[in-house]
Amino acid sequence: MKIALIAHDKKKDEIIELAKEYKEVLACHELFATGTTGTLIMGETSLPIFRMKSGPLGGDQQIGAMLADGNLDLVIFLRDPLTAQPHEPDVSALLRLCDVQKIPLATNAISAKIMLEALKAKVYFE
Repeated sequence: MKIALIAHDKKKDEIIELAKEYKEVLACHELFATGTTGTLIMGETSLPIFRMKSGPLGGDQQIGAMLADGNLDLVIFLRDPLTAQPHEPDVSALLRLCDVQKIPLATNAISAKIMLEALKAKVYFE
């Protein structure tokens, strides 16, 4: 399964903790992330992650292109709903693409844990 990992700045600690908690699950899948998020997760977990550009520099659009091409199976995007994002149109487009392509999307740590627990139990979203 191809999984994208993305987090806004104020959610980076949460996604790192999530990746550490589910390292064994994530290690069984192909991982993609926006630049800074991927670098931080790799530094804490040693998981191999294909890193895109930073979100505001086009990384969200790169992930969006993968979604549009059917090249992702799950997106974990820990969003900060209380801080305005300069690249909000890119974020909105990414979320819309998940809906259009029927790709499971977790936007907070609890929904991400539910999806990762499903992967751990070998329950897939197909």
